[in-house]
Amino acid sequence: MSLALIRLLQLTTPALPVGAYTYSQGLEWAAESGRVTTEDEAAQWIGDVLRESLARFEAPLAAALHSAWRAGDDARLAQLNEDFLASRETRELRAETVQMGYSLTRLLTTLDAFAACPGAVPRLQAIDTPAFPTAWMAAAAAWSIPLDQALPAYLWAWLENQVTAAIKVVPLGQSAGQRLLATLGARIPALAARAQTLPEAEWSNFTPGLALASSQHETQYSRLFRS
Repeated sequence: MSLALIRLLQLTTPALPVGAYTYSQGLEWAAESGRVTTEDEAAQWIGDVLRESLARFEAPLAAALHSAWRAGDDARLAQLNEDFLASRETRELRAETVQMGYSLTRLLTTLDAFAACPGAVPRLQAIDTPAFPTAWMAAAAAWSIPLDQALPAYLWAWLENQVTAAIKVVPLGQSAGQRLLATLGARIPALAARAQTLPEAEWSNFTPGLALASSQHETQYSRLFRS
């Protein structure tokens, strides 16, 4: 087993101290409003966001970040990071990626395994307000994790967090959660492969339903999650 695989597992573990478990990205409001009340509806909601938002914008941008980290192209890194921050449609979604990016950056700069990679710490610290995918791909690139492994893992970590949120707020049982992971997880390889070749002119995060859910969540009376 390669060390790169071990590092990849470290990046995708729910134990990664970045606070991902505190966010639902609008799913909590979808459940509260009655739009997601069953396992099938949860599968449709999460699957739609995965396909229309993650796979069409965040994933190709994350792939470009990985390439820029590997190539030493700091100007491209800064541009992609700014683009991602600008793409967050609501205050909650922007605060989420900023907080998680900050937490992961702080963690990585304290890990000898990351600091030992030439230039890794100063290059990451030079990014103004690093978004979460920027910091995540910094670690993946520094630890020589191939993009064709890093990108599916990145999507899987997002999916696992969404399913965990659905288990809590719909609510669903643990077995239902595993069925969702099995069904939606099977879509990840094709979506990740497509994201790696998607031209930048075709990147799109046009998901008005997600933006509306997130904005409504900001004033939701009772909630468990921060987004």
